Amino acid sequence: MSKAYDHLAEWFEFLNDDCDYSSWSQYFIRGLAAHGAGKTGLELGCGSGAFARALTRAGYEMTGADVSLPMLDKAARLARAEGRTIPFLQLNAAALKWPRRVDFILAPNDCYSYLPQNKLASAFSHAANCLKKGGIFWFDVSSPYKIRNKIANNILADDRDEVTYLSFNHLYEDRVEMDVTLFVREGDGRFSRYDERHVQYIHEEASLRGLLEGAGFTLLACEGHLGEERAASDRLNFICRKE
Repeated sequence: MSKAYDHLAEWFEFLNDDCDYSSWSQYFIRGLAAHGAGKTGLELGCGSGAFARALTRAGYEMTGADVSLPMLDKAARLARAEGRTIPFLQLNAAALKWPRRVDFILAPNDCYSYLPQNKLASAFSHAANCLKKGGIFWFDVSSPYKIRNKIANNILADDRDEVTYLSFNHLYEDRVEMDVTLFVREGDGRFSRYDERHVQYIHEEASLRGLLEGAGFTLLACEGHLGEERAASDRLNFICRKE
């Protein structure tokens, strides 16, 4: 079985065309401006680069980073297709090192959900070291509500003409393991099958608050997806400032 996003990378934005990347990007752009973030940003877990491209269009100087090489390859191709020059680098959020400090770090769409609890304290400290004093650290995680009530012990499916996506999900005490299968239509009409495993960890709000404080961050806001109430939201956004 392949690693997460080895094959899904090529289809990620296509299969997520219902998530409204435009409104999601504007949520970040408005929020960064409201919190006085500067113009140099690092996007962690950038995937295929949708947010890095949107922020670049808005005048930010972005670098995208991800642990998945297939995702980075897709991100570079999509940026070039827009005529954008955005550096995309292979970096691991768990052991992040960056040669120059940036004004903000953005890590949307579950980047830190892929890290187990015992790696978060170090990961947050690494993020703090990459930020200027007063810099903004903004990330989200899949909410415990979403994992336990929507993903857990469920089968998710998306059937398109070009590709079929299936995810068989199994809940454990601290995580959900998702066995993903893709059936991709080839040029001759036949379908190829690809399998990969994704693991997302359950992170509780109170625990994350404590870890962020220990890494030297002040929590400015904790809110649900696009700023909605977080009680039954699919995502928890943590917006922090480095002290």
